[in-house]
Amino acid sequence: MIKITAQIGKELYKTEIKSAVNTIIADEPVEAGGKDLGFAPRELLASSLGACTAITLRMYADRKGWDLTDAKVAITFEWDAENLKSVIKRNIALFGTLDDAQRKRLLKIANSCPIHKILTNPIEIETLLGNG
Repeated sequence: MIKITAQIGKELYKTEIKSAVNTIIADEPVEAGGKDLGFAPRELLASSLGACTAITLRMYADRKGWDLTDAKVAITFEWDAENLKSVIKRNIALFGTLDDAQRKRLLKIANSCPIHKILTNPIEIETLLGNG
């Protein structure tokens, strides 16, 4: 089980996010009242998909011994308020000596990354009020 804590004090809107061994800062952009000290929450969500996709592609290509020299994953994330849905677009650029069959396989493998699976299946969030 993954455990993450997010803590915010009086400083608008700087939030420390911690895992067992790592810390990152999230914030809102200046135009939203923050100081832009880190990724905004929606950027963190999009970053998760981008990073997971890139890592999954690297792992698969390495396991197959394919010449994938670089993979760039660009994510756009928008909230469609009219239709009450999130729209995420992922553009993958693959570099190296890869044939068409390898490229097609890597595109399919991108959809196997754990974050892609999480975001494309039902999500249940249980919220409790605790004492820290």
